[in-house]
Amino acid sequence: MQALLSDDQKKRLQHVSVDLQGGADKIASQLREAKVEADYVFYYSYMNPASTNAMDPSASKQLYKLNVPLFDNFLQALPKANIKPKRVLLQTGGKNYGIQIGRASNPAIETDPQPKHIQPDQFYYAQERLLFDFCEKHKETSWNIVMPFAILGAVNKTWLNAFYSFGIYAAVQARKGEPLEFGGDFEAWQFAQTHSTARMSGYLSEWAVLSPHTANQRFNATDGSTLSWERFFPELARWYDVKSGVTLPKLDSERTFPHVTEFAGGRDSPLGYGPPMSKKLEFTLADWAHKEENKQSWKEIMQASKGQVTFDKFESDEDIANTFMGDFCYLSFGIIGQDKLRRFGFTGYVDSRESVFEMYQECAKLGMLPEMKVNEARPMI
Repeated sequence: MQALLSDDQKKRLQHVSVDLQGGADKIASQLREAKVEADYVFYYSYMNPASTNAMDPSASKQLYKLNVPLFDNFLQALPKANIKPKRVLLQTGGKNYGIQIGRASNPAIETDPQPKHIQPDQFYYAQERLLFDFCEKHKETSWNIVMPFAILGAVNKTWLNAFYSFGIYAAVQARKGEPLEFGGDFEAWQFAQTHSTARMSGYLSEWAVLSPHTANQRFNATDGSTLSWERFFPELARWYDVKSGVTLPKLDSERTFPHVTEFAGGRDSPLGYGPPMSKKLEFTLADWAHKEENKQSWKEIMQASKGQVTFDKFESDEDIANTFMGDFCYLSFGIIGQDKLRRFGFTGYVDSRESVFEMYQECAKLGMLPEMKVNEARPMI
C-alpha cells in the first residue's frame, strides 16, 4: 500500500505494529512503547473467515468470533495505555441493515430498526455495544459510527473488493478479443446503485469526528452518486480497449439463469413483509475465472507487463472464490439514504464511475491490474 503514498505523506506517518488478538495488556504495552497519543481514534480492523465468503449469511458466527474480541481488546487497552480520545469512530457497513439476508427498507436510513431477531450474531451490533459501554464509562469520549456499503477503493489484501474482479474480467476479455457480457438479469442491468468510495468515506469520517454537533451519531457513507451496470460496462470496455465492446443483455425470456440465489422475504427478512428477493445469473465471474483459457490469458498479461502486474488471483480455488465475487452486487437491494448526512451539513460528492477508474489506476500501481488504455473516465454528465 506504500506505493499509493507520496514521499511527503510517508514522512508524516508512524506505523505501530499492534497485535489485536494479543489481549488488552499486550496492546497497551505496544501503544505505550510507541508513545501513542490520540485525540481521535478510527477503528477499521477486520478479519475475514478463512474458508467462507463474508457475504454469506452463514458466516455470521465466524465473523462474530473473529472480530468482536479484536475491538474489545483494543478498547480495553486504551485506558491501560493512558489514551483518552475525544472521539472513537467505528466503521461498520450495510450488514447493519441485513441486506445480505433479504428484503430491507429502501432507501436504508440510519434510524431503521436493526434486524437483530434475524441476525443475532451480527458482529456489528456487538461492537456497537462495546463502544457505547466504553463511552458511557469514559465520559470524555464520544462515538461515531460510519456505514459504507460496497466500498470503491484499492487495497491489496482483502476479499471484499467487489469491483476489482471486473477489472480483471475486462483486461482478459480484451486480451482474448472477446466482448464483455453481463451475467445478471435485465432489472439488475438498469438498477441504479449507490456506492461508497473509500476516500469519500474517509472525508466523511474526518468531518464526523471533528464536528461537535455530530457526537454520538451514526451516518451512512455514500458518494451522492448513482451508477447502473448499463452505465458502467461500456465505459469499462473503453478503459481496457475491449474492441468487441459489450454484448447487451437479451430479454430475460430469451435467456436461462442456472444460478439463482434466493434472499428472504416476509417475516424472515429485515423488512418483515413482502416477497423474497432473488439474484439470477446466467454465469458467475467465478465460473468464468475457472476456465483455463482465462487463466492462461491472465498469465500472458502478467508476462507482457514485464513485472508491472504481479498478482495472480487465478492460482487457487480459494483465490477465485474470494476474488471473483463482484456479481454479488447484481442484487438490487436498494439504495443508501443520504438525507441525514445532508441535514447535518456534510455535502461531499464524488462520481462513482470516476472512483472506480481511480481505483483501477491504484490497483495498477499495486501490481493487481494492468494499466488502462485511457487517461481518464468520462464523468456521469
